Amino acid sequence: MPDKIVYSTESGDLRKKHDDASRSPSVKINDGIVRVQKESKGRGGKTVSVIYGLSLSGTELSLLAARLKQKCGAGGTVKERTIIIQGDKVDFIVQLLQKEGFNVKRAGGI
Repeated sequence: MPDKIVYSTESGDLRKKHDDASRSPSVKINDGIVRVQKESKGRGGKTVSVIYGLSLSGTELSLLAARLKQKCGAGGTVKERTIIIQGDKVDFIVQLLQKEGFNVKRAGGI
C-alpha cells in the first residue's frame, strides 16, 4: 500500500488542500444560466438558498445580493462568486431574478 503524505514542512497539512477542492460548488458551468439551489449540508442544519452562475463584477454582485436580501427579508452574503441567502427562498429568488432579466433555473432537485 503506497504511503499517503499528509503533512509537508513546506506546504503544511496537505489533507486540508484536498478537502477544500472537494468543497467547491458543483456548478462551475459558465453557460449564461443562473442556478438557484437550496442547501443545508455543512451549515449546521440551517437551510440557505445559493445562487450560482452570475457573470457580474464584484460590486454588481454585492448590489444584487443587497437587493435580494432586502426583498426576501433575510440575511445573506457573497462568497466565491455566489450569493447565499438565509432560508428556503428559492422560488421567490427565481421569480425576482427572472424579473431582472436573468435566465434562471432551479437546481438541485425538488
